[in-house]
Amino acid sequence: AVEKIIEIERPDALLPTLGGQTGLNTAVALADAGVLEKYGVEMIGATREVIHRAEDRTEFKNICLGLGLDMPKSGVAHTIEDARTILEEVNLPCCIRPAYTLGGTGGGFVFNIEEFETIAARGLEYSPITEILIEESLLGWKEFELEVMRDKADNVVIVCSIENFDPMGVDTGDSITVAPSQTLTDKEYQLMRDAAIAIIRGIGVETGGSNIQFATEPETGRMIVVEMNPRVSRSSALASKATGFPIAKIAAKLAVGYTLDELRNDITRETPACFEPTIDYVVTKIPRWTFEKFPDADETLTTQMKSVGEGMSIGRTFKESFQKGIRSMEVKRFGLGLDSNDKWLKNIRGQSSTSTGEKSAEDTSYPIEKSHLRRKLAVPSQGRLYYIRYAFKMGWSVDEVFELTKIDPWFLTHIKELADFEDELLAAQKASSPFAEDVSPYIELLRKAKKWGYSDIQLAQAWNTNAETIHQAREKFDIKPVYKLVDTCAAEFEAYTPYYYSTYETPISQVDPETGEIRRFVEDENRITEKKKVVILGGGPNRIGQGIEFDYCCVHAAFAAKELGYEAVMVNSNPETVSTDYDTSDMLFFEPLTLEDVLNLCERINGKKLGQPGGLLHGVIVHFGGQTPLNLARGLEAAGVPIIGTSPESIDLAEDRKRFAEVLEDLKLISPASGTAYTVEKAKQIADKLTYPVLVRPSYVLGGRAMEIVSDPQQLDVYMTKAVDASSVG
Repeated sequence: AVEKIIEIERPDALLPTLGGQTGLNTAVALADAGVLEKYGVEMIGATREVIHRAEDRTEFKNICLGLGLDMPKSGVAHTIEDARTILEEVNLPCCIRPAYTLGGTGGGFVFNIEEFETIAARGLEYSPITEILIEESLLGWKEFELEVMRDKADNVVIVCSIENFDPMGVDTGDSITVAPSQTLTDKEYQLMRDAAIAIIRGIGVETGGSNIQFATEPETGRMIVVEMNPRVSRSSALASKATGFPIAKIAAKLAVGYTLDELRNDITRETPACFEPTIDYVVTKIPRWTFEKFPDADETLTTQMKSVGEGMSIGRTFKESFQKGIRSMEVKRFGLGLDSNDKWLKNIRGQSSTSTGEKSAEDTSYPIEKSHLRRKLAVPSQGRLYYIRYAFKMGWSVDEVFELTKIDPWFLTHIKELADFEDELLAAQKASSPFAEDVSPYIELLRKAKKWGYSDIQLAQAWNTNAETIHQAREKFDIKPVYKLVDTCAAEFEAYTPYYYSTYETPISQVDPETGEIRRFVEDENRITEKKKVVILGGGPNRIGQGIEFDYCCVHAAFAAKELGYEAVMVNSNPETVSTDYDTSDMLFFEPLTLEDVLNLCERINGKKLGQPGGLLHGVIVHFGGQTPLNLARGLEAAGVPIIGTSPESIDLAEDRKRFAEVLEDLKLISPASGTAYTVEKAKQIADKLTYPVLVRPSYVLGGRAMEIVSDPQQLDVYMTKAVDASSVG
């Protein structure tokens, strides 16, 4: 197909580095088949030889060793017999990596000979060139990535360093990642930086970007080169959104002959692209899995990627960014703990907890049996993060948790501090009158909690009140977020691109020179114009049933709003989308799509209290971003936010199964016999009346979430637990 296009279009050049692994493999196949030579097409960005040196495991290893860099003990096999011979030298456990594959496809860690035979055979089958690398196990080592760019004049910049929260053994696409790296010493970072520059030069990537991965041994600091992608990757997209440095755009310009010093930084309009980005905030990316749609799937995280999307958050500190990242996942969690299904909280209050309907740390009783907890900490899975919190709630030390998880103690210490702080929050309630009666004893704790990323919903759970009461208290005591710029330069130069994130900061004290009064203020970098604004809510992390198709709608809605003379304001948390490019809308807010976070920014850009006349907010559009924004419509409307386009009432008529059935009945349209239930008993009565099997499904869900054919009452019992969790209306 590509050859036919080349034959018709007769391009001068082919740029293979922006289309992921498929782009590289296709370009290599075209070059090997003589198609590029036949039509006089030049491969730019990365040549056939460069791709071979980076992707071929033997070539890459030899080049790195020649540069004096450390590599794992390893060997390359093209047959299962070769693999067995190499294993005798490498020994078990080991890691198998197929050549020319994406996301660890076909590979994995092996611990016994049976696994070795299976994964080696699978890896050879998945590799386009029937090649696998068998290397010594680096399980438990810390993993880092550097995004590197080079131009034809040999200028090299490090765009961003990224640290994996999870140690080696989990694909980086399935690991929580943090930028910039948090636990490297300056000396370690400089050594890694020098190694990355040497590698991109040694491989021969003359123009464009590369992703280079490293591992360090926690005890000795020994640094190993893991692999290189001579192209933009998932991490490149994350690094671009984390820094404001448009890696793909600049890579394309470098490929056609520009140099880094010739290209201007779009955000500052003053600095050249050869200035390495400097960031004064913390970015956290958390993967989004959809195991709830596949109850029998193995949730164990390995070197083969299983996540289907990701959310990104930005905060002034790791704690703040981390908790914002969790609520960006849209899995009915609003931070690390203190949610409606928190086993620890329910145990303290003598209440029973409902199940979330998903495999997680909430699927077990509390206190958790020690042997069960040890297994859950030792084996990476989507719920391990919450088991870590439970371990700290049960009195485990950072060292004990580290021994099982191999997650760096720096991260574990922050999680423990969050877990310990929850005790302070609950102690305040015991020592004081109820929050709803007297807010004043709680104010300093409230300020600290917001700085640490706690949501109003979490605090409401801790203090036995509701989120609206917490919000009113914040309003009264002026505890509001401020908005900071993502500017690539840590405020050294003026930023012209309105790309924002929220944070809670300690007010600065300043003496008024005229009156002598001490004024307290926080610096808000959000620039508000007098132009009317339209807010477009994005779709959040990709998942099965909600993907890039909704982002396309959001982007074109932003274009249309601008054409009509409004300022288009985009709100989203997905780094993989076009909507979160800083030049798609007039203002971009990288925020979780929760009612609290969206209301905060609506209040900020409106210029007046929501609901009052004369505000700058023309309206919020909720119907382009999929299910996520629809679920926020009622709450936004109740807070005084104008919803434009499809109204919340119309949304409810369509999404609420009972009301929609009534609409069909009023219109005298034929539809299947049905009934709506809010309890298991009522559901059984309806099912008995309709007769089994029946199709059951919740309201306000997308992509068939929690939709099931049920054959008997016992199956219905199990289903109802899942459905109540899946439906936003309960």
